[in-house]
Amino acid sequence: MTKRAPSGSASSVAVETVAERGYRRIPITLERGSGSRKMLARMIRVMFPHPTIPDDPYIRAAEAVLTLACEKPGRQVAFAAAIQDLMNIDFESLDDAAALAHLKGMAETDFFTQVQGKALLAFYDDPDVWAHLGYEGPSFDKGGYIHRGFNDLDWLPDPRIEEYEGDEE
Repeated sequence: MTKRAPSGSASSVAVETVAERGYRRIPITLERGSGSRKMLARMIRVMFPHPTIPDDPYIRAAEAVLTLACEKPGRQVAFAAAIQDLMNIDFESLDDAAALAHLKGMAETDFFTQVQGKALLAFYDDPDVWAHLGYEGPSFDKGGYIHRGFNDLDWLPDPRIEEYEGDEE
């Protein structure tokens, strides 16, 4: 079941515009310079907050979401309208707590689930993100993990080892 856009929202206006004037005349675009990429990058940063990760991986994830959005005209219209709704509330300037609360409110929408799904894969599949999270990447092309620090657990405390001093049978 999908949530419908409230009457008068950018989403409903976009659908009405397409119905009346056709897809090519919709006034909202997903072009990379239109602010959509920046808005999506902010949305993705709120979804997957990592203070030490710079903006570039978030922007690349936003690019992947824009590519997904532009695959089908109907999806492009829906994404453009949802992004316009975010722009209308000045989502980019909201503090993190308010932005997260807003995203939670739209978590059941098709737009949110599609952005979340694509961004999750694109963001965490980025080698720059791997470096920040301590993942060295796949090892099959480097001979596997056994000879590449498989037993290197320097990030864990040393285990407490105690000798058993009970009765020997």
